[in-house]
Amino acid sequence: MSAGRAVWVKVRATEAERAEWHAKARSAGLTLSDLVRRSIGRVRTWTVAHAEVERGRTRELARLGNNLNQIARWANTHKEAIEAVEVIAHLIAVDRALSALDPAESPDADAH
Repeated sequence: MSAGRAVWVKVRATEAERAEWHAKARSAGLTLSDLVRRSIGRVRTWTVAHAEVERGRTRELARLGNNLNQIARWANTHKEAIEAVEVIAHLIAVDRALSALDPAESPDADAH
């Protein structure tokens, strides 16, 4: 154990969970402690307000995906009658909406 790591953190688990965690650590060439520290270090937590923002983004992304599918279906169905300018305008609108959902703009972008 590292000299700087003298505090224990206890976690309740089933025997099966414990065995699975040890197997994962072994397969990664790590101790269980190192695996847990690395794993917890990558977990992102949000406040309730931030979680609601993310749920809203997810809903909006689903709507945009639906719109994109409708545009693609229309373009494939009406290949000979496609007005390129109209399709491009719709795709630009989808692109702008996706840009508005950029995670870098998230209120918790720097929080981990």
